[in-house]
Amino acid sequence: MYKKLLRPIFFLLNPEKAHHLVVWFVKSSKFFPFSKFLFRKIFEVKHESLCTNVWGLNFKNPVGLAAGFDKNADFFAEFSGFGFSFIEIGTVTPEAQLGNPKPRLFRLISDNGLINRMGFNNKGINYVKKQLEKKKKIEIIIGGNIGKNTSTPNEMAINDYILAFNGLYNYVDYIAINISCPNVSNLRELQSGKSLSCIIEAILKERLKYDKKKPVLLKVSPDLNNEQLTETLEIAETLGIDGYIATNTTTSRDGLITNSNKITSIGNGGLSGKPLTSKSTEVIRVIHDRTKGTKPIIGVGGIFTTEDAIEKLEAGASLIQIYSGFIYEGPFIVKRINKGLVKYYTRNYYS
Repeated sequence: MYKKLLRPIFFLLNPEKAHHLVVWFVKSSKFFPFSKFLFRKIFEVKHESLCTNVWGLNFKNPVGLAAGFDKNADFFAEFSGFGFSFIEIGTVTPEAQLGNPKPRLFRLISDNGLINRMGFNNKGINYVKKQLEKKKKIEIIIGGNIGKNTSTPNEMAINDYILAFNGLYNYVDYIAINISCPNVSNLRELQSGKSLSCIIEAILKERLKYDKKKPVLLKVSPDLNNEQLTETLEIAETLGIDGYIATNTTTSRDGLITNSNKITSIGNGGLSGKPLTSKSTEVIRVIHDRTKGTKPIIGVGGIFTTEDAIEKLEAGASLIQIYSGFIYEGPFIVKRINKGLVKYYTRNYYS
């Protein structure tokens, strides 16, 4: 129904407007009696084989919603009804910011991909904290993805990350450090050497102030070469990072079917969706091999089917996240993946 009826209507609209319309529809459902119960009945898959414990957190299944969809923790409560076991909000910066000029989100329908250059548009820590206070009533794991304000120079970025970290710490179940987004000017310069070391070290030191130790993850770019990825992992492992998210969006445009003139007219931005599938899987495999499987990985990038999910899990991911797949495949994607994973897990268990 979604792909034949609803998606063609949504795809007539500007992607950002379509996103807001979908969110409005879902949020409006709370005004209908028993909507929460019906959502769970329709979309949830419950099976013991799907349950997993990572970082001491009990995930009812491996499928989460990636950062960027619910930037301000505005609708995690409603979207929890689609069967996700966790939702990552953000990227959140200390101060509210508008992000990059519009248009800044583009569909590549022939490639099942998206290009975005949103630029960390969000309402800031104080707003997000108020939204997350509702989490007490919602049975879902929440991750907090943090970044720096665009106006903050890189040499002062550490201050923004500390502010965002402290602002979210008591409201989320894990923290994700985002220094790999290609849509914030010069942000990815923080991925290497001293800058990366200082940010991770400062955040982990800040965590010592809290009684409860919550996991801190590093979100990795798919565009790092072998030497850069090796350096990133050496720094993160030496300092004691708790895990990784692999990967962010890519600046590469290799292998796209979409007309090259359209790609050129769109311009800069991070590419997600199907074109990222194999690239992100390879980064997962490298991280898993280099860390000898000692650190959990959240796999994200081009997951549209159960087969895509299995590929990520077999490469070394403990959990997965979807974003573009949700837009292209619709709300039943989580159910389809989880039903497929039940068959995969039980078949392997009994074989």
